[in-house]
Amino acid sequence: MQRWLVKLGRASLMMANNEKSNTPMLGAHIPFDQNSVEVVKAFNSRWYILAVYVYYATISCFQWVEYSIVTNIVMHYYQVSLSAVDWTGVMFMIVWPIFVFPSSFLIDKLGLRFAALAGCFLTALGATIKLFSIDQGAFSVVLIGQAIVSLSQVFILSLPPKLAVTWFKPNEVSTVCSIGVFGMQLGCALGFLVPPMVVKDVEDLQEIALSLKRLCWALAIAIIPACLAVVLYFPHMPKYPPSMAQAEERRKVQVVTMKTFLQSLKDLLTNMGFLVHMLGYSISFGIFSAFGTLLNHFVLSYFPGATEDAGRMGLVMILFGMTGGFLVGIVLDKTHKYKETNLLIYIGTAICLGALVVCLKIQAKLLAYLTIAIFGFFLNAYIPAGIEFASELTYPTNESTTTGLLTAASQTLGVIFTLALSEVNQSWGTIWSLLIQIGLLVIGCVLTALVPNNLRRQEAFNKGGNPVEFVAVSQEESLPIKG
Repeated sequence: MQRWLVKLGRASLMMANNEKSNTPMLGAHIPFDQNSVEVVKAFNSRWYILAVYVYYATISCFQWVEYSIVTNIVMHYYQVSLSAVDWTGVMFMIVWPIFVFPSSFLIDKLGLRFAALAGCFLTALGATIKLFSIDQGAFSVVLIGQAIVSLSQVFILSLPPKLAVTWFKPNEVSTVCSIGVFGMQLGCALGFLVPPMVVKDVEDLQEIALSLKRLCWALAIAIIPACLAVVLYFPHMPKYPPSMAQAEERRKVQVVTMKTFLQSLKDLLTNMGFLVHMLGYSISFGIFSAFGTLLNHFVLSYFPGATEDAGRMGLVMILFGMTGGFLVGIVLDKTHKYKETNLLIYIGTAICLGALVVCLKIQAKLLAYLTIAIFGFFLNAYIPAGIEFASELTYPTNESTTTGLLTAASQTLGVIFTLALSEVNQSWGTIWSLLIQIGLLVIGCVLTALVPNNLRRQEAFNKGGNPVEFVAVSQEESLPIKG
C-alpha cells in the first residue's frame, strides 16, 4: 500500500509538470479535484474477456439458422410445414423485443458478469434441451430449445459496445465493438456451413436422425468451456477505468433503478437523430435477418436441388461480412467518420443486392457467389458501424440500453420482413421479394443521409484538452475484482 501511495505521489508531481509542458503522459493519473487522483489504465485481461465473449456469442448465433438452412430436410424428417421451420429462425426476432427492456435493465443494474452468466447458461440450457428433440414427433422440443437459445441473445447481442467502453482504450473501442459483432457473424457463418455438411439430404430417416443427434451433441458440448470460463473469471468491470470518459462515469456512481432506467429510455425516445438512425438501422438489420432466414428459398428457386450451395452462399456472405465488420471498426477508430461510413456502406448494400438479383435471374452461379460475397461485406459491416454511430448519438446513455432498443426495433422489423417476404416469395415469386428488399434499402439510404452528425462520445473522449496515452498493466494487477 505504501509503495502504491508513493507511485500516486510521483504521478501527481508528473501531472503538475505536464500541465506546464502540455505533453500527454504515459499511464496517466487524471486529477478531478484537489482531493482525488483517478488512475486510468488498460488491463491485459481485457483480451481474455473479449475472447470469451466472442466464443459464446459464436455458439449462440450458430443456432439461429441451424434448422432453416436445411429447411427441406427438416420438413421431410419432422413432417412439418415450411412456415413451421421458418419459425425456428423467426423466433429469435420475436423474443428480443419482448424481453429486451427487462434484460437491459438487469445488465445496467448488475453489470457485464451477470450478462455473461445469463447468456452462457441460457445457451447451454437451450442446446441441452435440443438433445431430446431427435425423435420425429419432437419438433415442439426443437422450438422450446430454440426459444431458450433466442432468450440468451437478449444478454449477448447488446454487449459489444458496453464491453468495449468498459474495458478498452478510446482508440480501440470501435475495433473491439466490431470484433464482438464478429463473434455473432462467425456463429451465423458456421450456422450456414455446418448443418448442410452434417445433415445430409437423404431418404433414410435413421441417417437424418443420427446426423441431427451429432449436431445437437456438438453444440451442447461446445458451450461448456464458455460457461466454465465465465464462472472462473469475468468481472463486471476492470479495477481501473480505461478512459477519461469511463473515469467520469464512475465518479457519478449512480445506482441504477427503474426510475433512472426509464429516464434513459425517455432520453433515447426523444432523441430525434437517434430515432431516424434507428429506423434506418432497423431496415438494414431486418433485411439481414430475413435474407439469412429465407436464403434457402431464394437459392433453390433459381438453382433446384442446390441445398449445399445455399449453405455455402450463406457462409460466403457472412465470411466476407466478418471481414467488412472488422475493417470498418479500424476505419472508424482511425477516422471517426461515423455518418459518412454508415451512408457509404448502405449505398453499397443496395447496389450489390441489385447486382445479385441480375445474377440469380440469369442463373449465373459463380457470379451469384461473387455478388453475394460483396453484398455480405456491406450488409454485415453495417451492423458494427450502425451500433457505434448510435452510441455516439446517444452518449452518455448506457450502451447496453442504446443497443438493446436499437436491436429491438431491428428484430421487430426482421420478423415483419421475414414473414411478409416469405409470403411474397410463395405467392408472387422470389424476384418480387428481392426487389422489395432493394426498395427498402434505398429508403434506408435516405434516412441515413438525414441523421445529424452529432458525435457526443468523441467529445467526451477528447474532453480536457490533450489526449492521454494509456499502457496495459500485467495480468496479475488485473485480477483483484471478480464482482
